[in-house]
Amino acid sequence: MKGIWGSSVAALLVVGSSGAFAADLPVKARPAPLPLPVYNWTGFYIGGNVGAAWDHVDVTDSILGVNVGNTRTGFIGGGQIGYNWQFAPQWVFGVEWMFDGTDIHSDFGPVFDAAGASLIAHEKVEWLSTATARLGYAANNWLFYVKGGGGWVHDTVDVTVVNNVGVAFPGSLSDSRGGWVVGAGIEYGFTPNWTGKVEYQHLGLGDVNTTTGFGDTINVSRHFDMVTVGLNYKF
Repeated sequence: MKGIWGSSVAALLVVGSSGAFAADLPVKARPAPLPLPVYNWTGFYIGGNVGAAWDHVDVTDSILGVNVGNTRTGFIGGGQIGYNWQFAPQWVFGVEWMFDGTDIHSDFGPVFDAAGASLIAHEKVEWLSTATARLGYAANNWLFYVKGGGGWVHDTVDVTVVNNVGVAFPGSLSDSRGGWVVGAGIEYGFTPNWTGKVEYQHLGLGDVNTTTGFGDTINVSRHFDMVTVGLNYKF
């Protein structure tokens, strides 16, 4: 009996001393949480875009003194290539080249003057291109940016002026005209390599002039507004 009590007391002493010893040990600190990943915008990218464009055109004839204006809407689609450099935690600078084909076209007239002469014109926009610099503010994988640079449009214009005695003076022009472009957009990186964007651009162009004969000059002026969505692959 004494042996049993002695064994029990010894066991309690061992347990108690072990608990006291464990209590004296320092508590191991929990590991610090890992920092949240920060999206990296730096790198080359290539992608495609689709959207819509609004082209406002004014056609003026110097002899008839008539002006015909029209706003056309059409589809645009193509691709872009560029490079981004994230030079500060929130700031991104980039350059981009875009090339899009279009289906924008329209017919003007016939428009008559007081003497009975008329003007008929047809214009087709074949393609447009922009080369721009971008400055953006990055909120992790969101990028809010503005852009500006140069733009070019290739179009064809066919004009026929018929005087009041029925003599026709045709003229045609196929021309690539340059201008300036400004815009803004939002881009989202949904994986380390894939981004999607929505952007708006305004493209203002220089005037196009062609002569139909007898000193008659046709002046064509226009500007574009474009809204596109795009998908980029970042290397």
